[in-house]
Amino acid sequence: MANKITELFQIEYPIIQAGMIWNSGWRLASAASNAGALGLIGAGSMYPDVLREHIQKCKKATDKPFGVNVPMLYPNIEEIMNIIIEEGVKIVFTSAGNPKTWTAWLKERGVTVVHVVSSVKFALKAQEAGVDAVVAEGFEAGGHNGREETTTLTLIPMVKEQLDIPLIAAGGIATGRIMLAVMILGADAVQVGSRFVASEESSAHQAFKKVVVAAKEGDTQLTLKELAPVRLVKNKFFNEVQELYKSGPSIEALKELLGRARAKRGMFEGDLEDGELEIGQIAGLIHDIKPAAKIVSDMIQEFEEAKISANQISF
Repeated sequence: MANKITELFQIEYPIIQAGMIWNSGWRLASAASNAGALGLIGAGSMYPDVLREHIQKCKKATDKPFGVNVPMLYPNIEEIMNIIIEEGVKIVFTSAGNPKTWTAWLKERGVTVVHVVSSVKFALKAQEAGVDAVVAEGFEAGGHNGREETTTLTLIPMVKEQLDIPLIAAGGIATGRIMLAVMILGADAVQVGSRFVASEESSAHQAFKKVVVAAKEGDTQLTLKELAPVRLVKNKFFNEVQELYKSGPSIEALKELLGRARAKRGMFEGDLEDGELEIGQIAGLIHDIKPAAKIVSDMIQEFEEAKISANQISF
């Protein structure tokens, strides 16, 4: 399946395992890479010394390319970037910040840089900053999200129309059929998050994985736009947020309710009531927990079968 993205990253399949906080440690990243995809370590939930440990373990667990996802709002961003260079990581996905801040610095040191965006405007800014590819993420996605609420189905062709560099689609992608659909719309590859949360190698708590598998249509909703839009499972904490909104809360009141380490409590420690449970709308189509390699192989098989079926469609 050679194309721009497989050549850029030197991988077998145009599938990127998203670097998600509290879900994407070295076990998942190495398993995804060993299966022919590109595995990403999620640095957003790691102190610098923990990230270094995960990179070193990932290098021992795979001889295939892997990368690190770095939210640029990270308080120790300079230390994180230096660790990435010191450990010889050659692929970095940046998010939640201005791509101009680190792109040139990373590329001068031989790193391939990809930036995650949620709109055409920011895709063009990323291209202008010199990134090698862009991830365009629709608002179906789990975790932090775009304020515009642009869906993947509309975002990908709009970005493709104006972008000159490779395009990776994200948001609501968990099957080979959906992978084919967004590639027909113009994507060169897909970034998959929620499906890999429900993998055996994900560092998410088992209780959270079971919530993902049990989720149905309508069980998630985008909220907390005043802080940073995030898609959450509707649990006790989510209901408290909605109740607070009835009083027209200030940003400070929302921050006070959110508190610290809410996502860690939910996704990593398994507090299903008071924790922040971030997952995409596509959770309603995820029905089991299986190895990352099986997720990749199933997607590719369904992708190939869907291509054959598409050729048989008549009007």
